[in-house]
Amino acid sequence: MDEIRPWLFIGRLRDTLDNNYLRYKSIQAMLQLAEEVRQPDIAHLYLPVEDFAPLKFSLLEKGVAYILEQKRLGNRVLVACGAGINRSSTFCIAALKEEEGLSLFEAFKEVKRKHPESMPHGPVWESLCSYYGEDFPYLDILRFRP
Repeated sequence: MDEIRPWLFIGRLRDTLDNNYLRYKSIQAMLQLAEEVRQPDIAHLYLPVEDFAPLKFSLLEKGVAYILEQKRLGNRVLVACGAGINRSSTFCIAALKEEEGLSLFEAFKEVKRKHPESMPHGPVWESLCSYYGEDFPYLDILRFRP
């Protein structure tokens, strides 16, 4: 699990399973994208986001709204998928874009700097670009080194 911002963390499914680690990191909410895991006194939302498929806009909207609502409530949010590579990084990128007004590429760079294994898959990146009306080549994402 890595801290992207004091209110935003990115991780893997295994992070959601370790209640002691969640408590140590003061996680108060989780957006889960691989599997639903319930932990006592931690709010959660599970969204069935497919790993290698284009992102459904309705799921993107719901997930980002959840992250930002939890932030507004003063909660530290963990966004977790299976491996912490594609789906979780995608939702963290979108949350930074919406909360801080960053471009998708700037948001990607912020997430990648804090969580080097972050890498949205091609169809997912194209979905983000389409949703936000930005055109940034996926090849440039692949070439970026923090």
